[in-house]
Amino acid sequence: MAVSSKIAVTPDSGPDVCCEIPIPSGPAPSCPNDATLAAMAKALGHPARVRILKILLERKSCVTGEMVAELPLAQSTVSEHLRVLREAGLIQGEIEGPRTSYCVSAVGLAQLKAGIAAL
Repeated sequence: MAVSSKIAVTPDSGPDVCCEIPIPSGPAPSCPNDATLAAMAKALGHPARVRILKILLERKSCVTGEMVAELPLAQSTVSEHLRVLREAGLIQGEIEGPRTSYCVSAVGLAQLKAGIAAL
């Protein structure tokens, strides 16, 4: 049974926006199939995407457009990297008006860890 938790954005990281982060409970996450694991690994194949994931993990909260200020990249480039991570299931986004709030997908990260451990 998965439980949802809402984690609010800290005052210095943007407006009061939050993502629902499912907290896995019960049995250990299953290993993703080979195609899913390969897609997750490919998503982490760029240093900027690894850095984005680390930033989101450090903050343990959702991040909006301020991610651009954290990286020496154009807004459109950061958006593309976020899209790739989201499509791989490693992060999730919630649209709030003109902004999208991002956070790490606990389920996706657990599956990635399980898949790598099974190699």
